[in-house]
Amino acid sequence: MEHHERSNQIRQHLEAIRQLEAEAAVSNGGDSHWPPRGYYWLFHIIVGMMLGFIGAAVSLTANVIGSLLVDQRPLELIHVYLTFPMGEAALDAESGKVLFVGCVLYLITGGLYGVVFHLLMSLYFKAAGLGKRMVIASIVGLSLWLVNFYGILSWLQPALLDGNWIVDRIPFWVAAGTHLLFAWTIALVEFWGQFEPMSARTPVMEPDTGTAEPGDAQPDKGANS
Repeated sequence: MEHHERSNQIRQHLEAIRQLEAEAAVSNGGDSHWPPRGYYWLFHIIVGMMLGFIGAAVSLTANVIGSLLVDQRPLELIHVYLTFPMGEAALDAESGKVLFVGCVLYLITGGLYGVVFHLLMSLYFKAAGLGKRMVIASIVGLSLWLVNFYGILSWLQPALLDGNWIVDRIPFWVAAGTHLLFAWTIALVEFWGQFEPMSARTPVMEPDTGTAEPGDAQPDKGANS
């Protein structure tokens, strides 16, 4: 099959596809529903959860390394956080299953906070540069720490479990640093959460005119003489 014949067939198929798309749009009232109009909430919620998982994993890894450097148990942070559902018994828990559940809960919590963080950034600071994003992330991270520790846990855990282990046993600089690292990580990978829809239209191929480009090889007329 000659090149121009192949190009013509491709063009005919593309025209048929465009015709089918136009007919489908008419049958749907002229609305193809893609790309979504306005803010794509489902996409950003899912992406925010993913970014939150990443931020939580980074902050947890940093805490494990820090615990080893100061001769503490690697998952000391998880032990302390598990006192909220388990009480003081969590401080001596050595079961791998319990610690695994604690790590999963930590990541899930990070995912939920990641949704809030990403929605905030994508709605109000989408065009912000890296420096501005890091400043906003610092404010959000420290705000989360203050609200979580001193606005909620400082009174809720004693009321429910008759102890205040999280606030008392985690140094303020460790708690603040953990929240900051979580927020900074999300800010650094926030560009992964940008929504860039592919066009629903089929790319147009220009018809082949049959004229050769200047660099194309020309047949040797003397070959058949």
